[in-house]
Amino acid sequence: MNGILIVGVVQAFDPPNVVLLIGLAALLALQLILDGIRLAVPRANVLFFRIFAPFVTPREEGGIASSTWYVLGALLAFALFPRTAAIGGIVVLALADPTANLVGRLWGRIPFGVDGTLEGTTAFFVMGVASLLVLVDPVAAAVAAAAATTAERLPLPLDDNLTIPLATGAALWLMGIG
Repeated sequence: MNGILIVGVVQAFDPPNVVLLIGLAALLALQLILDGIRLAVPRANVLFFRIFAPFVTPREEGGIASSTWYVLGALLAFALFPRTAAIGGIVVLALADPTANLVGRLWGRIPFGVDGTLEGTTAFFVMGVASLLVLVDPVAAAVAAAAATTAERLPLPLDDNLTIPLATGAALWLMGIG
């Protein structure tokens, strides 16, 4: 929902880039403050995990929440790339990442990478292409989805909520899509 909400607001209101960046930076600051409180106050962390149980992972218990990485990824995508490329990166994150998670958990049988499955990775790529087809031609969609899939699967120390929109946006930008 984060990505769809961000893209929906951008598409509906078409804010100037400076307004968009200030809004995302303010949201990021708020989330960092809330993460700081949550991590400093154990009872707040327990409450956070109780309220957001369906959306959080155990790794967030001692670190920055995935939603904070999500906003940082969106902020950087809009700061670094033309709007269409940034939107493409956020849409791929919003649709392909949860699809991969669902398919991998339900039907994943073939291990792929550190903690993924071939079925989940394939679902990520297919949904990445499908989600980009509303913005770009099929070749550009496939190239950008391949970049996003690679960013999602690489064992990087960064959260994929940051790397996916940046990899997608960079691929689209390098192909001249803006």
